[in-house]
Amino acid sequence: MMRLFSPRKTTLLFVIRDKTRTPLENLEPILREDIQKIWDAVPKPQAHKDTPLSEFFNVEVTALSNYEEKEEKFKEEITVLHFVIQVAQLRQRFFHSIAPGGLAGDRRGAVPASAFSISAQQIWKVIRENKDLDLPAHKVMVATVRCEEIAHEKLSCLRSDEGWLELEEAVQLGPVRGFGEKLSSIIDAYFSQYDEETVFFDESVRNAKRKQLESNALDFVYPAYTTMLGHLRSKALEDFKTKLDQSLNNGEGFASSVRMWTQYILLEFDKGSAGVLLFVQNYMNKRKERILLTDAAVRQANWSASKTRDKLRRDIDSHASSVRDAKLSELMTNFEKQLAKALIEPVESLFEAGGKDTWLSIRKLLKRETEVAVSEFLSSLDGFELEEETVEKMQESIRDYAKKVVENKAREEAGKILIRMKDRFSTVFNHDNDSLPRVWTGKEDIRAITRDARSASLKLLSDMAAIRLDEKPDRIESVLHSSLIDKTSAATSSQYISREASVDPLASSTWEEVSPGDVLITPVQCKSLWRQFQGETEYTVTQAISAQEAYKRSNNWLPPPWAIMAMVVLGFNEFMMLLKNPLYLMVIFVAYLIGKAIWIQMDIAGEFRHGALPGLLSISTKFLPTVMNLLKRLAEEAQGNPAPQGTESQSSTAQLFRNQVQKPELVSSSITNSAASSVDSSGGDNEYSTTNLSQRRRTNVSEAEFS
Repeated sequence: MMRLFSPRKTTLLFVIRDKTRTPLENLEPILREDIQKIWDAVPKPQAHKDTPLSEFFNVEVTALSNYEEKEEKFKEEITVLHFVIQVAQLRQRFFHSIAPGGLAGDRRGAVPASAFSISAQQIWKVIRENKDLDLPAHKVMVATVRCEEIAHEKLSCLRSDEGWLELEEAVQLGPVRGFGEKLSSIIDAYFSQYDEETVFFDESVRNAKRKQLESNALDFVYPAYTTMLGHLRSKALEDFKTKLDQSLNNGEGFASSVRMWTQYILLEFDKGSAGVLLFVQNYMNKRKERILLTDAAVRQANWSASKTRDKLRRDIDSHASSVRDAKLSELMTNFEKQLAKALIEPVESLFEAGGKDTWLSIRKLLKRETEVAVSEFLSSLDGFELEEETVEKMQESIRDYAKKVVENKAREEAGKILIRMKDRFSTVFNHDNDSLPRVWTGKEDIRAITRDARSASLKLLSDMAAIRLDEKPDRIESVLHSSLIDKTSAATSSQYISREASVDPLASSTWEEVSPGDVLITPVQCKSLWRQFQGETEYTVTQAISAQEAYKRSNNWLPPPWAIMAMVVLGFNEFMMLLKNPLYLMVIFVAYLIGKAIWIQMDIAGEFRHGALPGLLSISTKFLPTVMNLLKRLAEEAQGNPAPQGTESQSSTAQLFRNQVQKPELVSSSITNSAASSVDSSGGDNEYSTTNLSQRRRTNVSEAEFS
C-alpha cells in the first residue's frame, strides 16, 4: 500500500446521505477521528512510521440534506434547489477530478486518456522486467515523449504557415510595417495550441518542452528578425545622410549637426526596433507628423538590437568622418586656390621688375597673404570643433603650401632668366631715364650705358640665383658683380690677376650661406648664362656705336679746318672784289635763296643718308624737274596768278612727310639690324623679338616726328 500511494496524494471523500438535524460540524470531527484510528492501525515502513495521514490523503466530509428538515412550505423549494446545486457541484468534481480543485487534482501521477496506450505499454514493460511499479518515472516518460511530439508538430506547422512565408518573403524585399506584431501573433497561435494539447501532462516536462519549442521557433525566425534590423539600420543611415546634407546646405555647423542627427537617428532606431507608435516633430519644416515606426520587436523573444545599433553608430561615425574629411579637403583646396591666385601674378611681377629689394617684397607679400588666408580658414573651421593639434597641422599645411607656390614660381622664372636678362638689357640700353627711346646723336656715353644695362641684367640674375624666404643674408649679388663686371677693374696687379685666375668664386655648384635646396642657379650656370648673355647683346652695342658714328657723319657738312683756312687765305682777293662791287653780293644772295629752295625742295641731306652714289643718282633725276617747277612758280607769282592752294598744300604735306620719315631712317635701320641679330641668336624667342622689333620701329618713328 505504501509503495502504491507513496508518490501521490489521494482524496478520501465521505458523503453523508439524509443528514439529520445534527450539524455537520459535529459529525465531521467524529468521522475524522475514526479514520485516524484506522490509519494508525495500518502497518507502515519504518521510514513512514510517524508520517501523518495528511501526507498521503486529503480527507473531505460532506453531507446531503434530508427531507425531514423541511418544516415550512416555502423552505421546501429552497432546500430542493440547494440539494440540486450540491449534487451538480459534486458531479463536476468527479468529472474533472484531475483538474485544479478536482478530487485528484494533486495527483501528479495521473495520465490523460490520450496517453493511456503509451502508459499501458510502459506498465506492461515494467511488469515483464519484474520491477516495482514506478508511476512517477512512468508519468515523466509519457509526458516527455508526447510533449516532444506535439512540440515538433507545432514547429513544423510554423515553418509551413502561409502567414509566416508571406512575412518572410516581404521582409527580404524591404522593411515591413508591424513586423514584430505580426510575427508575435503567428508564434503565439502555435504556442497556445501546444499549451492546450499538453495541459494534462506533467507540468515540469510540459514547461521544459515548451521552452525548447520557444527556443527552436525563435531560432527559426531569428534570420528574418536580423534582416528586418538590417533594413532599419540602412533606412536610419540614409535618413542621417539626408538630414546631415540638408543641415549643411542650410549653413548649420558641422559638429552640431552631426550630434543632433546622430542622437535623433539612434533614438528613432531604438524605438523602431522596440516597436512603438509615437508622434515626432518634423525638424525641418516645423510641422507634426504621425509616424508609425516599423516595429521589429518580438514579444516572445528577449533579443537585443545592441549589435545592430553599434554597427549603425559605427556607420554614422564613418559617414560623418568621410563628410568631414571631404569638407575639410574642399576648404583646403579653395584656400590653396585663393593663395595661388593672390601670390603667382604679384611674385611674377616682382621677379620681372627686378627691384632693389625683390625678395624682401616677396617675403612681405607672402606673409600678408598667408596670414589673411589662415585667418579666414580658422573662421571657417569654427563649426567643425576640431582638436587644437589638428587645427595647427592644417594651418601649417596652408603656410607650407603658400611657401611652395612662391618656390615653384621662382623655379619657373629661373628657367626664363636669359630672356628676362636680355629684355632688361634692351629696356635700359635703348631708353633713357625718362623711359623715352634713345636717339644716338653722338653725345651719349655708350660705355656707361652698356655698364648700367648689364648691371640691371646682373641684378635679375642674382635675384633668381637662390630662394631667399628665410631672411638670411648672402653675398650672391656682390660675388656676381665682382666676378662678371668688376673683374677687369679689380685686377690692379699681375699677382692679383694670377690669384684670381687660380681661385674663381663662380667655379662651384653651391652658394655660400645658401642651403642646397634653395639654389635655383648654381655659380657655374650663372657664369655660363652671363657668357651667353654677353654674346647675344654685343651686337646691339655694336649697332648703337655704328648708328652714333653714322649720325655724326650725316650731320657734319663743314670742310676740315685746314680747308677753311686755305679758303680764307686764297680767297682774299675775291673778298675784296665783293667789297668793291656790292652788286655781286645781291647776285650771291639771290643764288643763295634759289639754292636753299632747291636744297629744301629736293631734301638733299636726306638723299645722301643712304650713301653718296644713291644720293647723286636721286638728285640727278630730280634736279631738272625741281628747277623747272620752281621757275614756273616764280613766273606765276610774277604774273599775279598763284598756283592752286590745294596742290601747293598737298605738295608741301607730301614733302614734309617724306622729310620726317627719311630723317630717322638711319637710327631705325641700326636698331632694326640689332633686333634682327637678337632674333637670330635665340631661335626660341622669335615671337618675343618680333614684337619688340615692331614696337621699337614705332618708337623710333615717333621719336623722329617728335624731334
